[in-house]
Amino acid sequence: MTIEILEPGLGASIQDLGRPGYYGVGIPPSGSADQYSALAANLLVGNDSAAAIIESPYMGPKIRFNIDTVVAVTGATMPVKLNDEPRPQWESFSVKAGDVLSFGFLQDGARVYVAIAGGIDVPVILGSRSLYAIGALGGFHGRALQAGDLLPIGTADAGTAGKVVPQDLRPSHPRMINLRIVLGLYDYRLTPAGLSTFLETEWKMTPVADRMGCRYSGPALEWIQRVQPFGAGSDPSNIVDAGYPLGSVQVPGGVEPIILHRDAVSGGGYAMVGTIVSADLDVVAQSSPGTVAKFIPVDLEEALACRKVANEQREALIEALR
Repeated sequence: MTIEILEPGLGASIQDLGRPGYYGVGIPPSGSADQYSALAANLLVGNDSAAAIIESPYMGPKIRFNIDTVVAVTGATMPVKLNDEPRPQWESFSVKAGDVLSFGFLQDGARVYVAIAGGIDVPVILGSRSLYAIGALGGFHGRALQAGDLLPIGTADAGTAGKVVPQDLRPSHPRMINLRIVLGLYDYRLTPAGLSTFLETEWKMTPVADRMGCRYSGPALEWIQRVQPFGAGSDPSNIVDAGYPLGSVQVPGGVEPIILHRDAVSGGGYAMVGTIVSADLDVVAQSSPGTVAKFIPVDLEEALACRKVANEQREALIEALR
């Protein structure tokens, strides 16, 4: 009951819904960067939503199956091949022992998700199978996948081939995006001109983008000068250490905002000018270098409304694949 990684792609890892509850002691939630696409992949093959799957950024893995099973691929648009024959994304399909799954070049988005009926059966660490690479925690031996890895597959009822995610429930991956942000806790450290620049600029994602955070290029931001308090660094963007919310945006030195993502550290000494609403974190996860983003300020009531809409879409997905 295994699959073999023939080629690991680019930093492919095992992820599930993540390990909430430990961020306060420095362990991030990890889990699939694009939670919606991961959920869709699991539902397509008949898995529980928390089953472990393969996440692969920018380049798909090459996998040999040692069992007959059902597979689904979601997320970024990337041609899927089984024994060099095309297979669909966002639809489950059967594979036989000895079959090889491979991928073409990335067309849009950033991460593909491969779900296998039964899920990847690696040990559960602190309630999750997800890899947190910096801490060598979870996943397969606490690391990204490598050529030659034999991944155990859990037992499950036979999945159903031919399940399809309706077109209206498939996300798109535009190259220009709006990211809704709740300002604070430290936006007051920016001058009025600095805050205006932050909100009016079209920021471009740089190649420095991974599961810890995504960096964007653009103009420098102006900070209010002050005598830094004891415990803060010397730069105006430094603060006395504070906790970082998932999705928070910091601008070290006033240049290149960074959006912290699912493997981010839980605290530090950079001011957080705002936090991306949870409903938009999947959009960030599927942004590739060169994607242009604009930050759109919303209040807490609007942020909760965004979350409600995102939850309704997930419920619609679950209902469609029931």
